[in-house]
Amino acid sequence: MTQTNYQQISKGYDCNHLPKELVDRMIKDRKVRVAVCKQSFFIFFHFYFAHYVTYETASFHREIFHLIENNNENLFVIAFRGSGKSTILTTAYPIWAILGNQQKKFVLILCQTRSQAKQHMMNLRRELEDNELLKDDLGPFQEENDEWGSSSLVFSKLNVRITTASTEQSIRGLRHNQYRPDLIIGDDVEDIASTKTKDSRQKTYQWLTGEVIPAGDKNTRLTIVGNLLHEDSLLMHLKQDVNDGKINGLFKAYPLLDETGAIAWPGKYPTENDIENEKKRAGNEIAWQREYLLRIVSDAGRVVHPEWIHYYDPEKDIPSDEYFSETYIGVDLAISEKDSADRTAMVVIKIYQTGDKCIAYVLPFPFNKNVGFPDQVRQIKNLIKTYRYSKIFVEKVAYQESIIQHCQSLGIEVEGIPPRGEKRERIALTTAAIKAGIIRFPRKGAEELITQLTDFGVERYDDLADAFSLVVNQFIIYSNEPTPSAEWL
Repeated sequence: MTQTNYQQISKGYDCNHLPKELVDRMIKDRKVRVAVCKQSFFIFFHFYFAHYVTYETASFHREIFHLIENNNENLFVIAFRGSGKSTILTTAYPIWAILGNQQKKFVLILCQTRSQAKQHMMNLRRELEDNELLKDDLGPFQEENDEWGSSSLVFSKLNVRITTASTEQSIRGLRHNQYRPDLIIGDDVEDIASTKTKDSRQKTYQWLTGEVIPAGDKNTRLTIVGNLLHEDSLLMHLKQDVNDGKINGLFKAYPLLDETGAIAWPGKYPTENDIENEKKRAGNEIAWQREYLLRIVSDAGRVVHPEWIHYYDPEKDIPSDEYFSETYIGVDLAISEKDSADRTAMVVIKIYQTGDKCIAYVLPFPFNKNVGFPDQVRQIKNLIKTYRYSKIFVEKVAYQESIIQHCQSLGIEVEGIPPRGEKRERIALTTAAIKAGIIRFPRKGAEELITQLTDFGVERYDDLADAFSLVVNQFIIYSNEPTPSAEWL
């Protein structure tokens, strides 16, 4: 034990007002330090990783240590940039998981790219090589590259393995002797680019649920750590799954400032001036809000912002029939029936009016499928039968004119609407009504439509958004309110 090592460890304890006598005993007696650290991840970290403890440990750090130590539940954590979350959960926890009382045999660490996975492996190896006490207590170890293209540290004395891999690699059938991964840690498996489209977000979620989770065993613990990147990101999916009871676990969010403005890490940011300096380093307001305050902020390119959406509960919030006015249906037709092609979309809104209040409720589960001409006509007929006092609007352009004529020949009143401007302009015309709450969306059953509106221009599909803009703009026109305003309410 060098003097530098001793000072680093002692400093880690001094920062948290812990007894120096215990540090001395642990340094001198391997049995003492192993016994103490086996029970406490908190002490383990502040002993072996004391060189990371440059500020007094915050209460949210203590909570993370407590959650890791005291149960084996799945844990999903988002925390502000520079919070130390990766150091605690991705660098230190894998080592404590095999040395401590959890006695894990196969730890799998997942990152987004191979280069990130390689960096994590280098960080772990450097800790084990440079940290004399840790190397003595855990070693010897050797590094291996397996048939999956992943890198591993194998500790022969304990018969355990730590493996790093990326989302780009297959982990099916991954084993260490008879053990399947019993601790799986995901660190920043998404970034801004990978959360831009629904397809890529869904791909990450399906990768986790379809490949990662099945790679473990029934007692495998899953820990995912990252930043808040999108309303529909992997961590937000997991939060919803926890809330809905689909997956067991805890979801924790740690912003730098809470709703009252209290600072989460006063040891690192003791004053408001320190917060302001950190805000300047963030680069811009969107990065500050997203990466430090854990708030999703719509970028300037968005047409419809998520925070504008007004929701209703179909069982409670729709007015009684006496206030019902009529039903409008917007239809956006597609020619191809291929799965990869654009889809036919039909959005239904029910309009209620009480005095000078006029509100349109978007009905849940709009039609959105790849179907041919006969099925398109059949679906329009079904909607006419289902909703009384209906008006059906179809954009009068190209292929869609033929179905307008066909429906009219069958006695179905379909109004052809000439296109007005580009798609983006048509959606923009609906935003005042959306923001004012004149247009309301069901809390469940319109997720795809809302995603197409809030991520218009990025999402692969926009059929529902087209049908929505068509029907809502007709609602605005027929309601004699070309410029919707809050006075409607």
